[in-house]
Amino acid sequence: MRREIHMFFLPFLAHGHLIPVVDMAKMFASRGRSKESGIHIGVELLNFPAVDVGLPEGCENVDLIPTSQDGNLEMITNFLQAALMLQQPFEKLLQGRKPDCLVADTFFHWATDAANKFRIPRLVFHGISYFSFCASECMSLYKPYKKFSDIKLTRNQVPDYVKQDAETNSTKLLKAIKEAELKSYGVVVNSFYELEATYADYYRNVLGKKSWHVGPVSLCSGKNIDKFERGNKSAIDEQECLEWLESKEPNSVLYICFGSRTNFTSSQLKEIAMALEASELQFIWVVRKQKNNEEEDDWLPEGFEKRMEGKGLIIRGWAPQVLILDHEAVGGFVTHCGWNSTLEGVCAGVPMVTWPAFAEQFYNEKLMGEFVERESIEKAVKEMMKGDKAEEMRNKAKALAEAAKKAVEKGGSSYSDLDALIEEISLRSH
Repeated sequence: MRREIHMFFLPFLAHGHLIPVVDMAKMFASRGRSKESGIHIGVELLNFPAVDVGLPEGCENVDLIPTSQDGNLEMITNFLQAALMLQQPFEKLLQGRKPDCLVADTFFHWATDAANKFRIPRLVFHGISYFSFCASECMSLYKPYKKFSDIKLTRNQVPDYVKQDAETNSTKLLKAIKEAELKSYGVVVNSFYELEATYADYYRNVLGKKSWHVGPVSLCSGKNIDKFERGNKSAIDEQECLEWLESKEPNSVLYICFGSRTNFTSSQLKEIAMALEASELQFIWVVRKQKNNEEEDDWLPEGFEKRMEGKGLIIRGWAPQVLILDHEAVGGFVTHCGWNSTLEGVCAGVPMVTWPAFAEQFYNEKLMGEFVERESIEKAVKEMMKGDKAEEMRNKAKALAEAAKKAVEKGGSSYSDLDALIEEISLRSH
């Protein structure tokens, strides 16, 4: 019988990083335990030095930093500096608790040295796909954006940190992350082999990276209450949300969400609203802007909400995305292509219209489908929901969802890879 191992997880403080790491911890903790015995996950607290670096008190999550057109770079830089200052208290924790293995987010590049001090294997978690890994590595190695102007990924879509030759804070951070990864024990990936087999093989066999695919980790949320409470506090009541969805026909609702960090202008949001109204589709639209009680929101066409009563539901703030996507009423998803959202759409078996905004989202979009221009959004969503190829798209999405579920079941590709990883850690720490 395999001995029980003690795992440590250190997630970066942003919802897009926190959520999959918590899900992953659940997957590790549930392995080898009966449902009756439950899972055992403890939480250790470290003081985040926000005020010491000039951040507001209590600013302990990147998503609490206000977004702006320049990305609020100064506050982001200060936040990363505070994350760097966690090394010393975290090392004390490692020394006292002596876990068998540490899974630490890529932004905590110092975690490799910290773990090595106590002979603890450190696994890196990036929160991106194998395809994004491979594309980023090849971009760095071969720099095709310098030689060609007509490659499928435009130069503007290549992340800034890849294109920069001069040394900046971003390139220094990227260099530290790469060096730490090379010295680490390996990489855990929230993906499954059947989704991107070619790139998983390329990453391991051609680029020579040691990795394990253990996803989709969101599938550990089986009950409605788990799906509803996943992530931040929802801006809508669970019952209200489910009742609205229950009143709709299967595959009739379009779900639109661009993640927690995408910053649209009022004019861009108005364009989306106009496209939704023109499409005549029923929809749930998640927006980050709060309601203005004094007057109608300036980013909505006049009278929009009144005209959309019963047909469209606007959620201002955090939405229970997995709960919504898994409902049979939802038949399509307009997404920014963040990897968590992409995988959640895959698991729900929902066709997607892609609208990437920044970072590796353009890579994910190339893996999942064609990018849609704002001007084409009305046409794209109508085609996905009601067009000639709607049924074919739906069937492909359902097949992919079935493959995702099989991957995490006993004997599946991700189940087996997680098993192999646990076995390796167990033998190493024996």
